[in-house]
Amino acid sequence: MSAPYYELVRQLRQAFPQPTSDRVHDAYFAFSFLRALDELDALKSERPLLGEPIELDYDRARTERVPDASSTLEAVTGRLVDQFRGMFIWGHPRSQINVVPYPTIAAVIGGLLPAIYNPNLCSEESARRIAEAEVRAVAATADLIGYDPAEAGGVFTFGGTGTLLYGVKLGLEKAIPGLGRSGHRERAVLICSERAHYACDTVANWLGLGEDNVIRVPDDERNEIRPCLAHTMARDALRDGARIAAIVATVGTTDAFGLDDVAALDEVRRELADEFQLDPPPHLHADAVIGWAWSAFEGYDFEANPLGFRPRTVRALAGIHRRVRELSRADSVGIDFHKTGFAPYVSSLFLVRRQDEFRRIARPKSRTPYLFQTGVYHPGQYTLETTRAGNGPLAALANLWLLGRTGMRALLGHLVTMAEVLREHLEGHAATTVLNRANFGPVTLFRVYPDGVDTFVVPERERRDPAMRESLLQHNEYNRRIFELMQQEALRGEGVVISLTDCYRRTDYGEPIVALKSFITSPFADEQYVDAVLESLWRARARLAAE
Repeated sequence: MSAPYYELVRQLRQAFPQPTSDRVHDAYFAFSFLRALDELDALKSERPLLGEPIELDYDRARTERVPDASSTLEAVTGRLVDQFRGMFIWGHPRSQINVVPYPTIAAVIGGLLPAIYNPNLCSEESARRIAEAEVRAVAATADLIGYDPAEAGGVFTFGGTGTLLYGVKLGLEKAIPGLGRSGHRERAVLICSERAHYACDTVANWLGLGEDNVIRVPDDERNEIRPCLAHTMARDALRDGARIAAIVATVGTTDAFGLDDVAALDEVRRELADEFQLDPPPHLHADAVIGWAWSAFEGYDFEANPLGFRPRTVRALAGIHRRVRELSRADSVGIDFHKTGFAPYVSSLFLVRRQDEFRRIARPKSRTPYLFQTGVYHPGQYTLETTRAGNGPLAALANLWLLGRTGMRALLGHLVTMAEVLREHLEGHAATTVLNRANFGPVTLFRVYPDGVDTFVVPERERRDPAMRESLLQHNEYNRRIFELMQQEALRGEGVVISLTDCYRRTDYGEPIVALKSFITSPFADEQYVDAVLESLWRARARLAAE
């Protein structure tokens, strides 16, 4: 063929991986990745970000248009790398911001390879052994948390909110059979803790429950749901004629790492089932997207402590494990490998204790005449998504193979150790106070005060006494300003990047308590970088005092 378009097609073919082996082009493909990695690597410095700080310009971004002419792979690669300038490096030991993943090389490869061949987990027809990989990842994780792998099932989905969406959807179909076909005809409620993720509101909104039907149960001093109040409030809803779509146990809250008592909530829903003749009992979903990973400590001898963790760390790990070990009592569990599983986004797994529960949300085969013609594994018959990429399960499986239980224990134990070291430092200074002392894990919430404030008395009074409202609000603003100064310093390549929460929890008189937050997730974190948090904090205090 000699038409002008065909010559352009021949040129563009070089921009695709070749479908058959071509040693020269295969080398060009690999080299293109290496060049991009080299260009990214050139942006690294001692700063916890790539390149120099960049002022984001969305107005300019909105002027982007599709060009008329085609470009070269080399030119596009350079422009892609440029988009990473100013990006925080979450694995940098000076980065302690929220719960953002730093993936292992194995997980990066697991996420990359599917991008080349584009398997679709809708069915084994379009995924082949990548579908098998999903089953492997589901079975291994089910066993890790205490489910029977022979009976359990699961699907990788679009994020932690997606796992919650699946859990509540199953619960709705159990509470109101046939709802998927006939629509809402009865009021249904979702019961969770005050500290539960806002995804509970999102899911209630998108499923048509309504955010007003999310019943948030007050939590205790450990930021855990109060099971007795959950029982009372669920009972009141049932007496009012509502159905319970789901009871959500948060196993690792986003701010304080609170761990709801799954076993106690399991007893609550069974007592409700007996009293109100509910068959099956209300669905219990464990939102364990952060806390699930500590299931690796099942079977660990905390007394002998073969990995040699510090005493404070051992206590913290045992404290986490006492809650996480009860995950198998939930009907379903949400798991994010891209949080505490060291995988790239997105690698979220919705696990259900019994695979046959998916029948409640399955479509009849007659509605998809163009799919599911061969094979036996067809999750597209019951998933919300039709297209599901293969990178999530392959990245998760890569890390399960790479780390094993012992590797997971070592990494998670190290993160908790570094958090405990930070707490020791913060508790040793008169100007700082740790807010989530009763919680364990890699996250530390704390407040800092100006000179002259009695931190043994004032924080508790601010929380309890309405007469301290003005003091609380002033110190809220003080902590916001400290955060801003620390952030500015981090962008200059000094100090540490941490987070801020506008409402760790509310006072007894309804005001939000602002807190600084260190969430240590980098495997490269060491004590020197914990010290850097305090050093940055003192510099910010000094600057603020000078102002």
